[in-house]
Amino acid sequence: MSTTDSAAASSTSTFPWLGLIVLAVAVFLSVTGEMLPTGLLPDMSSDLGVSEPLVGLLVTVFAFTVVLTSAPLTGLTRRLPRHALLVAAIVVLGLANVLTALAPNYGFVVGSRVVGGMAHGLFWAIVGAYAGHLVPKEQIGRAVSIALGGGTLAFVFGVPLGTALGHAVGWRLAFGIVAGLTLLSAVLVWRFLPVVHRVEPGVNTAAIPALRDRSVMAVAIVCAVTAITMIGHYVLYTYIAPYFIDVVGTDAAAVSPLLFVAGVSGLIGLVVAGAVFSKRPTRGLLISLGVVALSVSALGLFSGSFIPALIAFIIWSLAFGMLPPLLQTRLLHAASARIRDAASAFYTTAFNIGIGGGALLGAVLYDTLGLAALPWVYAGIVVVAFVVVAVTSGHHRPQGADVVQAGA
Repeated sequence: MSTTDSAAASSTSTFPWLGLIVLAVAVFLSVTGEMLPTGLLPDMSSDLGVSEPLVGLLVTVFAFTVVLTSAPLTGLTRRLPRHALLVAAIVVLGLANVLTALAPNYGFVVGSRVVGGMAHGLFWAIVGAYAGHLVPKEQIGRAVSIALGGGTLAFVFGVPLGTALGHAVGWRLAFGIVAGLTLLSAVLVWRFLPVVHRVEPGVNTAAIPALRDRSVMAVAIVCAVTAITMIGHYVLYTYIAPYFIDVVGTDAAAVSPLLFVAGVSGLIGLVVAGAVFSKRPTRGLLISLGVVALSVSALGLFSGSFIPALIAFIIWSLAFGMLPPLLQTRLLHAASARIRDAASAFYTTAFNIGIGGGALLGAVLYDTLGLAALPWVYAGIVVVAFVVVAVTSGHHRPQGADVVQAGA
């Protein structure tokens, strides 16, 4: 946050609810469009004439496009107004979903996902830091939880409703509706999101000299934990529909309600993260990672029995819902104001390395070891993330940065 922004935010008694809510709406639709293939794997596979693992790889294509383009696009657009750039990125996301809905074949869908991934990466490189710029430092956790709450709500309502809609009227119409709503959200963001101005205009905060910043190591640790955790999560979550259908033995029609239940659980986790752990993100991360590891292990252990598997799925979803806001909050507190935009760009890259890598690893394991192995792989990877957080929690606290209090 720039000095000007900090002063403005601190002198303003009104919390920017409307701006953060429209930002959350845009986040909601971006995540819905990104993850919609996970609920429509069988439908898209049948219509496009490709296997379910190939449809799952659409998530990988999208995510790896974000990985490859997020930081370069952030650097190339560093001189552009953040507000206008956000609106433009959302418009491109909407148009990419239009292309997906109209795609005549699998190759065209891949191309549309590349376009969407580029816009998504730029959007996410800006959105977290933008929410932080709207408020003073002590309110960053609250602002980030609200803005990123749109992502959790996408899992509560967006993906389940999109899945149900896709089953009812076809996956193409589902993408078309998401596209229309995304374009509408661009108008809302343009109209209601307050304009903020960045620190040191004209300086490339993603450039190599920023590596001398004392907060870089703390940011790198957060990004590493993020990538590891998301690899584990998307190994299983990308293929959650076939997992419940083929391994647990549920009916295909039950997938949408299951995703809805998981989303509600994730929303509860988001609330807990913001209310209980916003000032202690490291403690929250250790607790949530530990619960995730235990619950997905239980899902693998009791996969032959629906009720225990459902309970494990709900607990897993609740614990995972805590992770994105805690990771983002820890990042924004750890990063100095000078590199906050660059830190958000690399966080986005790490997050999508996890999404794409997890979906790719899941596809390989799907074809080799089978779906039943996926929860155990997930649990093992999350244990690695837990150890990294535990070992590094007391180190690399940058001096002079906006860090979490020592009791975190």
